[in-house]
Amino acid sequence: MDRVLYIVNAEHEAGTYIPPHQHECFELVYYITGQGTCSIGQRSYHFRPSTFGLIPPGFKHDENHQPSPEVLFVGFHCGNPVINSLSGVFDDDKEHTVLQTLQRMNAEFKRKRDGFTELLNLQMSEITVYLQRLLSASGFHSPAEDQMQYVLNYMDEHYRHRLSVASLAEMSGYSYDRFRHLFKERFMHSPHRYLLLKRLDYAKSLLLHSQMHISEVSAAAGFVNDAQFCNMFKRETGLSPRTFRIRSREL
Repeated sequence: MDRVLYIVNAEHEAGTYIPPHQHECFELVYYITGQGTCSIGQRSYHFRPSTFGLIPPGFKHDENHQPSPEVLFVGFHCGNPVINSLSGVFDDDKEHTVLQTLQRMNAEFKRKRDGFTELLNLQMSEITVYLQRLLSASGFHSPAEDQMQYVLNYMDEHYRHRLSVASLAEMSGYSYDRFRHLFKERFMHSPHRYLLLKRLDYAKSLLLHSQMHISEVSAAAGFVNDAQFCNMFKRETGLSPRTFRIRSREL
């Protein structure tokens, strides 16, 4: 029999970072709204609405939330041996079966009527059996395993190089337009803008923590030339790179 230890419905502020921690129990974290990244054990994942993280006992994990998120999470001990080998971030099905069961559990926990503890444990067992069924089906997979995630990983490692959206689309296996649509839907930004923001963040770090000349920063961050870098930097921050460096060091 599975045993529920706690269930919590929470909302975080945008930009909330939950540092690495671990539990002695399983934890299932359902992302109702919001997007961001998390690490579970040695692996990193992206989450979005209607996905959930499954964290085994003793696994260190963190979360970095971008928009304001709503999460529903439950801590539990599990008697299902198949679940004991699972960890990661997964998609719920089209009917949102996992979410609906969690919401029923949360409502039962709040009412605390006679026998609610036993009912919570039964509902948790229902979820673990359903997870086993879903995870064994070919159509149910971790978003971290699909081609879009591999493309994002590649972009994160090579954003300072010349990258074309056409080549990224080819890597994903989708058409150019379909890739752009799926990328923005999943990661909130177009591929072009995602690369721009990565390059600007890297440039800011160089401006703050090095003595590199502006032209060197521009080249190191992957911009075509100094003019493009300065124009993009000022458009996004309201300051020229030189002014940004001076003002940041005065703080």
